[in-house]
Amino acid sequence: MGYAEDDYLMLSGIQHFQFCKRQWGLIHIEQHWLDNEATAHGQVLHQKADNPYVKEKRKDIITSRAMQVSSKSLGLYGILDVVEFHKHEDGVALKGRRGRWLPTIVEYKRGKPKKDSRDIVQLVAQVICLEETLGCQIDKSYLYYHSVNQKQEIIITPARRQKVADLAAQMHAYYADKRIEKAAYFRNCQLCSLVDICMPRLSKKTPSVSNYIQSALRSEALL
Repeated sequence: MGYAEDDYLMLSGIQHFQFCKRQWGLIHIEQHWLDNEATAHGQVLHQKADNPYVKEKRKDIITSRAMQVSSKSLGLYGILDVVEFHKHEDGVALKGRRGRWLPTIVEYKRGKPKKDSRDIVQLVAQVICLEETLGCQIDKSYLYYHSVNQKQEIIITPARRQKVADLAAQMHAYYADKRIEKAAYFRNCQLCSLVDICMPRLSKKTPSVSNYIQSALRSEALL
């Protein structure tokens, strides 16, 4: 059992959904998007990684860029930054290549490792999509953080797979209902490229304004 292709959602959205469901809704349901310094830098960083014509082979490693993947079980589709295929007897066959090759993903990020799990759930979702695309199992992949030049190994555990499956199911439910979460203001909101659209301070205060008006009307009725 799985999702029909017409119902697939963007793979990259799972990171937004994990970080801020309102941000995800504004981008993926209402189709809002604004670039700030962080997103612009991220686009420059991905230019080489997202070149589908670049394939490199060094010794027993083949590097493939901008690989399209999808998952019927998650109902997600997207493009991977970099997939490294290491020559290994437990790997998969590649067209035009001798032997078998074990894939691992390298997902590039502009900043540094996050305190939350948004980057990890995105990577695990990518792994599941790649597994279904190639018909294989992948036990680990990597996050590469540009600002600190750090490559972080991520083990693809059953718990992380289940977390991603749960998030994907929630995304589909939100999308079907066209549900946009109410705003909640946090310190990092000013760093979001959608802060001027989301208006978290004003949106969060809306219930208080409504209560004020209702209270005023009740006061007038008593006069």
